[in-house]
Amino acid sequence: MRNRYIEAFENAQINGKVVPDFRAGDTISIANRIKEGDKSRIQTFDGICIARRGTGTGETFIVRKIGANGVGVERIFPVYAENLESIKLVRRGRVRRAKLFYLRGLRGKAAKIRELKK
Repeated sequence: MRNRYIEAFENAQINGKVVPDFRAGDTISIANRIKEGDKSRIQTFDGICIARRGTGTGETFIVRKIGANGVGVERIFPVYAENLESIKLVRRGRVRRAKLFYLRGLRGKAAKIRELKK
């Protein structure tokens, strides 16, 4: 049983945000607002969503990309964070699992995810 004031506050945060329908296996582009001192800039992070978990304002997703020198980089983003400018769905992936942690051990073409045909 949750406090009704907390629920009302969380619902107000959720209703103000537009989030595309994405799931594990989808390639997404996240525009993240970064504040450095008194200046602010937007940095994009493009990668494959490997997991999505939680409910309400506590919902998060993990995005993985291959950075410089073939090093894998993963970041966890809250879905309803205020510093997220936008989440864009680049392409849909055809996967059979909800969590794609097995991608951490794969390299090159083995880590490729097929595109979902409509």
